[in-house]
Amino acid sequence: MLDYSIMKPEGILVLKPHAPLTKEDFGGLSVAVDSYLSDHDRLHGVLIHSRKFPGWENFEGFTAHMHFVHEHHKQVERVAVVTDSQIAGMVEAIGKHFTSAEVRHFPFADDVEALNWLQTA
Repeated sequence: MLDYSIMKPEGILVLKPHAPLTKEDFGGLSVAVDSYLSDHDRLHGVLIHSRKFPGWENFEGFTAHMHFVHEHHKQVERVAVVTDSQIAGMVEAIGKHFTSAEVRHFPFADDVEALNWLQTA
C-alpha cells in the first residue's frame, strides 16, 4: 500500500509506503502526478518516508515502479529518501544513475529536515 499526496504550492510529492508495493499503487500515483504535471513544469521534490522499505508485492509491482520512475524522473529536481532502512545508501547511489534529480538520504526521524531541503530546490 502506498499513500501519496502532492503539496501543490510547494510542488512536492510525498510518498509513504506501508506495505509491499503493487501495480495498482503506481497506476493511481501516475494519474495524480500526470494531472499535476499537466499544469506545472516539474516537481520540485519527492519525499519518500518509510521506516523500512516494504518491497514489492510481486514482479508486476516492481516493473510498475520502474516504469513510473522512467516516465517521470526528468521532471523531478530532488528526491529525499527518509528511512532507517539499510538499503537507503544503495537507493541513494542507484538513484543517481537512474535520475537526473539530486538524491539524498535522511534518517526516518528527520522528515522535517528533508522537507526543508526539498523546499530549497
